[in-house]
Amino acid sequence: MNPGPARDPGLQPERTSLAWRRTLLALVVVDLLIWRSWVLAGNRTPDPGAVEYLGICALTAALATVVLCLCVLERGRELHRSTAAPRAVILRWASSAAVALAASAVAAVALGG
Repeated sequence: MNPGPARDPGLQPERTSLAWRRTLLALVVVDLLIWRSWVLAGNRTPDPGAVEYLGICALTAALATVVLCLCVLERGRELHRSTAAPRAVILRWASSAAVALAASAVAAVALGG
């Protein structure tokens, strides 16, 4: 059985790579806003507990951003090799990191950041 002509992906891998990068950029902005709220909370909040919790949120957001950055880099490498769907492990790590970053953002807002 003849598999047919090879599929021409066109610009689809480049568009996908750019979409992953745009998403990462938006998440980095969220990360920076969480860090900003932590730094400013030390000056305006007399409750040291809230500052500590905002620090935990900031650290979680930073770790999640690093994981997402690694996922974006790996996905970019995969797209240069082939147009296959992303490996499940990348999607799991990226999803987990995005959820952690979202939880950190919600916690930072709840703490008054």
